[in-house]
This record gives sequence, structure tokens and C-alpha cells, in this order.
Amino acid sequence: MVGRLHAVVGPSGAGKDTLIDAARAVRRDLAVARRVITRPSAAGGEDFEGVSVEEFDRRLAAGEFALHWEAHGLKYGVPIEIETALNEGRDVLFNGSRAILPEAYALYPNMGVLLITASPEVLADRLASRGRETRAEIEKRLARAEYDIAPGLPVRRVNNDGALDEAVAAFLAALQPERV
Repeated sequence: MVGRLHAVVGPSGAGKDTLIDAARAVRRDLAVARRVITRPSAAGGEDFEGVSVEEFDRRLAAGEFALHWEAHGLKYGVPIEIETALNEGRDVLFNGSRAILPEAYALYPNMGVLLITASPEVLADRLASRGRETRAEIEKRLARAEYDIAPGLPVRRVNNDGALDEAVAAFLAALQPERV
């Protein structure tokens, strides 16, 4: 049995990485794709591999990414190694971009999409607490926080405004196969 790919998407500050980490702590069988990003590893935040644009482009040309996209002036890649976990029957989570979803779904037709949401006030507080962006940059991110997902994709929403344990329970429930 082939595993299922799950794209975890949502606006900055919604808590995607927090929920991914919490889900993995409960479900050790989950595989989590460690993204490759063209920003310094010391930039903080999620666990990712920081590379130069030149290194990213070399890896892309060598076929080392299952998925890749550009957003906010950076390049993002999901390593091809996710194929191994999927072929072992493991579910794989990746923190993605809504822009890549139609392409990802075409490549992985059993992919699920988990849309993580939070209120604008919660998003603003979380982004400000990171200390990585100016107030103007935060306001730009909040303006993009409304999320439209390409029609026809299997999307499940998880609200992450309240208690973390409630959001984690909803996230884990959303990972379950659809009931027919």
C-alpha cells in the first residue's frame, strides 16, 4: 500500500510547523519532508536546509526535488526522498504553498490538503513575536492571509486559534482517509 502525501498550507503564523511537529510526536509513523530553501539556515523558524540559489538550481537540474516552487523571493524544494517513504506505505507531510497544489495533486493524486487557519489577530501576534519582519511586512503578509485553494482539491480545514491540544486533535483527525 502506498502512503499518502499531505500538503500542509496556510498563512504565515497559522502554526503549520507547530502542528506538524505535534502530530509527529503522536504519530511516529508519519514522515515529514525537510524542505530545502534558498535562505540561510541560521534564519531560524522551521527545520529546513538552507542553500544558495546556485546549489538549489543544481539540485533541481539533477532531479533531486519531488516538488519545487518560488514564493516571497525564495526557492523551496521538497526532496525526492519522500518517494521512498510513500512507497513504504508511510504518510508524508510537507509544509507547502497553495501555488504548488495543482501540480502536486497531478503528481500525487491521493494527496490531501490540510489548510491551517487562524484569525488575523492571532496571525499578527504570532508574526510579531517572531521578530523577523517589520510591521509593514507583517501587514503585507496579513493582506495575503485569505486563502483560496484551487477548486477540486480535497481540502480539510484546521483552525489553530485556541488551545494547541484541540488543534492537534483536529489536525490528526484531518489526516485520516476520507470516509465514503
